[in-house]
Amino acid sequence: MKAGIVGLPNVGKSTLFNCLSNAKAQSANFPFCTIEPNIGVVNVPDVRLEKLESLVNPERVLPATVEIVDIAGLVKGASKGEGLGNQFLGNIRETDAIIHVLRCFENDNIVHVDGSVDPIRDKETIDIELQLKDLETLEKKLDKIKRAAKTGNKEAQKEEAVLLKLKEGLEAGISIRAIEVSEDDHEAFVKPLQFITDKPVLYVCNVDENSVVDGNEFVTKVKEVVAQENAEVIVLAVATEADITELEDFEERQMFLQDMGLEEAGASVLIRAAYKLLNQQTYFTAGVKEVRAWTIPIGATAPQAAGVIHTDFEKGFIRAEVIKYDDFVSYGSEAKAREAGKLGVEGKTYVVNDGDVMHFLFNV
Repeated sequence: MKAGIVGLPNVGKSTLFNCLSNAKAQSANFPFCTIEPNIGVVNVPDVRLEKLESLVNPERVLPATVEIVDIAGLVKGASKGEGLGNQFLGNIRETDAIIHVLRCFENDNIVHVDGSVDPIRDKETIDIELQLKDLETLEKKLDKIKRAAKTGNKEAQKEEAVLLKLKEGLEAGISIRAIEVSEDDHEAFVKPLQFITDKPVLYVCNVDENSVVDGNEFVTKVKEVVAQENAEVIVLAVATEADITELEDFEERQMFLQDMGLEEAGASVLIRAAYKLLNQQTYFTAGVKEVRAWTIPIGATAPQAAGVIHTDFEKGFIRAEVIKYDDFVSYGSEAKAREAGKLGVEGKTYVVNDGDVMHFLFNV
């Protein structure tokens, strides 16, 4: 699962990506690896993992990860191939969620591609290009469906009605994620087309250091505009985050954050938000060899969770032993939680909760 960082040129995308790549600000030991120059796998900060480590004292600890992609800056006309348009749109189509960086600070030394700072205009520029690309995809599909609908095919007629509703929305400047479609229709007719503006989005307002706690007028305007999208907005001083990552000492970084009025680095907040945006959650395995956070989709069943460890675990699933994270911490160990009757035995239909500490029994 990948989240792509998008935005106009010079809004702070690559600086933000580089902050995540250093990632010293999140914890004392927070590794990062680069798959390609613009793709990184970043650990998801999770205090629960640290707590389990302190209780179990394992040989190693493995956190959950999220893949972040730094996508080239988009310009007007990208949908028609302007700038790196085709590459940009191809890269963004391959991601599962969008982190949209908006410039919300004034600085005469950093040139804005459109000559002035206006995050609402910038957002609209990108939205329009993505909507135009989706409209192109939709019209190609609609041409085929219309022919089938004319023959009296009921399913094709139903699909045509849904696509026409999407077309009307896109032509009115509304992204697909904000157009009301039933869950069944979305699954059957919308999801297979992989529309770019159907991807979940997180807006990052890149502000100056003085605005990082309370925001500014730009941030207020962004929050008002995106309210209808049901999207989260995060305020981040990207240049300051970059300064924090330059500090070698963990204590120094924490003092820097406290002086700014922050409890933790914005990059940590962003990574967790991206993880949530991708509809992911965590369960844990905890033993002397290893304490590990495993990533599963929200709503995954126990066998599906087991399958993340190994496909044989899912195929031969018998049952799962589950201790709630709070119970594990409260009693201090698996053995004591078991003695207290806090270990539950669950079958194939059990839906895993975020933070469950699990052990699987299987037979292949």
